[in-house]
Amino acid sequence: MNLSSVTRNSDFKKKLAAPCILLSVLLLATSTLLAQDASPTPAPATQGPTYQPKFHGDPARSDSEAAALGYVRVVIRAQLLFNKHYGHYAISLTQLVHTGTFTQRMVNPDRGDYTVGFKSKKDNFALTMTPKVLDAQHRSFYAENDGKIRADETKPANADSPVVETHHW
Repeated sequence: MNLSSVTRNSDFKKKLAAPCILLSVLLLATSTLLAQDASPTPAPATQGPTYQPKFHGDPARSDSEAAALGYVRVVIRAQLLFNKHYGHYAISLTQLVHTGTFTQRMVNPDRGDYTVGFKSKKDNFALTMTPKVLDAQHRSFYAENDGKIRADETKPANADSPVVETHHW
């Protein structure tokens, strides 16, 4: 390689560098301006995650209701088993421990978003699940020895509330 070809290469690089720098500056300025002008798109309105039913015919409207209804089912089943074994219903939740799937932990009336109410005589029982906040996703529930679970979204559920689930064990 001779000195003249090195000089020509150097001149060519100098001539090419100026347009490249100018093009880079223009692209940077344009992208900055476009980023400033772009108004943020509003986030779509969401109402929270939609409840996914746990099984076919699930009457729950939320995970909290599913847990409350699950508790009601366990108590009803335990009472029926207790009655079959002893000839009468348990008069306290403590008596139901180890009957069916009813555990010691379930004696506690604080069930997350719900509070348990339990009244029983030897020939009948009533169970209520009252939400801490009553709304469409946290209905109150009522059940007794007939196996029907009743619900109400405007007031505490009772024997006159609409039936949401029936069990024939």
